Amino acid sequence: MFNLVPLMLEKVGIIVIVAFLFSQMKSFRKIIQNKHNTKEKVMLIFLFGAFGIISNYTGVEIAQNTIAKTGWLSEIQPENALANTRVMGIVIGGLLGGPMVGVGAGLIAGVHRYMLGGFTAFSCGISTIIAGIVAGYLGRRRKQNGKKITATFAVLIGMIMEALQMLIILLTAKPYEQAWNLVQLIGFPMIFVNGFGTLLFMFIIQSIMRDEVRVRANQTNRAFQIADQTLPFFRQGLNTHSCKEISEIMLELTDADAVAVTDDHQVLAHVGAASDHHTPKANLATGLTKRALESGKILVAKTKEEIFCFQSHCPLEAAIVLPLKVKNKIVGTLKMYYSQPEKLDKVQQQLAEGLGNLFSTQLELAEAERQTKLLRDAEIKALQAQIHPHFLFNSINTISALCRTDVDKARKLLLELSSFFRGNLQGARQMLIPLEKELENVRSYISLEQTRFPNKYFITFQIEPNLNKVLIPPFTLQPLVENAIHYGFPGSKNQGDITIRIFTKDNKLHIIVVDNGKGIPEERIRVLGKQVVNSKKGNGTAIFNISERLNGIYSGQASLTIKSQVDFGTTVSISIPLGSKGVFDRDVESLYSG
Repeated sequence: MFNLVPLMLEKVGIIVIVAFLFSQMKSFRKIIQNKHNTKEKVMLIFLFGAFGIISNYTGVEIAQNTIAKTGWLSEIQPENALANTRVMGIVIGGLLGGPMVGVGAGLIAGVHRYMLGGFTAFSCGISTIIAGIVAGYLGRRRKQNGKKITATFAVLIGMIMEALQMLIILLTAKPYEQAWNLVQLIGFPMIFVNGFGTLLFMFIIQSIMRDEVRVRANQTNRAFQIADQTLPFFRQGLNTHSCKEISEIMLELTDADAVAVTDDHQVLAHVGAASDHHTPKANLATGLTKRALESGKILVAKTKEEIFCFQSHCPLEAAIVLPLKVKNKIVGTLKMYYSQPEKLDKVQQQLAEGLGNLFSTQLELAEAERQTKLLRDAEIKALQAQIHPHFLFNSINTISALCRTDVDKARKLLLELSSFFRGNLQGARQMLIPLEKELENVRSYISLEQTRFPNKYFITFQIEPNLNKVLIPPFTLQPLVENAIHYGFPGSKNQGDITIRIFTKDNKLHIIVVDNGKGIPEERIRVLGKQVVNSKKGNGTAIFNISERLNGIYSGQASLTIKSQVDFGTTVSISIPLGSKGVFDRDVESLYSG
């Protein structure tokens, strides 16, 4: 009995070597890795059935309780039997492929074993088919329960099926005494060795599965890496600069020999091989790209003829072209070229297809972001426009009153008003203006008010030096001064004191307007800046507008706070991040280019 163990291990080694060689074939790995359709199940049937046939041919012939022959067995004497590893392959096939594969592989290996002959031919044939049926059923049930086919589980089922074969031999093989002697000789070696062989076979299968997981993980990681590096450029839209950067990133992080991006009518970028004739701003060079734009489908070419480049000496021999879509409209293509067709394998195709979908999504997000900015720009312009008539009507009322009492002062007031609006015509078209421009507006406004009410308001400016060129939203300070004058001192006979402080701290520009007026009730402060408030004494439009514009331009990084105490005065503070040009990223030259 123990002499049989080394021989059986040798036979297991043959099957394991064959399985290992198969595992290096892409087609075999694909069958093992994928969910199995009918075609792939048929292939599994023949594959594991073949393992059973090999086991039959390479088994050990047993005659009169002794080892008779160990070579290639094409026929077994009627009074002899066979010790082999047939059940191992059938059990693994059934566990992986389900009942259909188990039954099919069992029939192939069982019928072949029956045809070899021997007094256990029928018993072994029947037991092989039963092993396939049981393994297939148990494998399917385990998968339905959400459990994996582990090596331990496979070994256990393999050993049980081999023990079942021994039982069937005892029940069906004749004469019984000879069957009993045979089982005593081969039972333990076959159960043990088949279990060990099943373990090795499952290690190979698990290695294939782990390789698939690693490949997918690497693909996912690479796709995320590419997406992360290309996102800033896709946000710029499809142009020659952004597309060149995108192509260079993809060339570095993929196995492609050349990468190109086009819009719907011309090449925007091409880096890598064939850059001599695939040039930016040129018309589309390949018929493959034109067909992809027309069909909206992913196209794969494995020959130069399929690429259909107008240059006969073009080194590119394989390509995958992916349409880029925004809201189901084709706006361009992403192309990955290869100088050797075999480099464009399934992994590269899957990566390219994933990136094509990802890039289309990034373009849609960039377009949505651009539309959001345009809408926000329009909203901010509308909010700024609301302030113009607010100040204009107040000024006209002041001029109207002075026209009856002092024509010279009215004339001076008109000049101040003219100067104010002349400066603001340009400011109203901008998101940001220099601080010195806003201070000019404030001084013009104060001049208008003090002309109407001389010696009623005393204004103090405390401005940190060298802040004239700092950019702030227009109509940020002037409405605060206007509010302090009109709502801080209604009917007051005492002189009003207003202090304007502007300084930098913690990399922020701070604008503070303090008055000693009547103050604001606490319940009103809670809503000021958050909504327009219906009130006979003012609706808070100016504060609301300033707050909305700060939020829109600085994306929540700026702040406006109000502190007040009834009969003691009010302090309004604005904090703006220094060096920020808001979400529109403009500089001083572009602001005042017109």
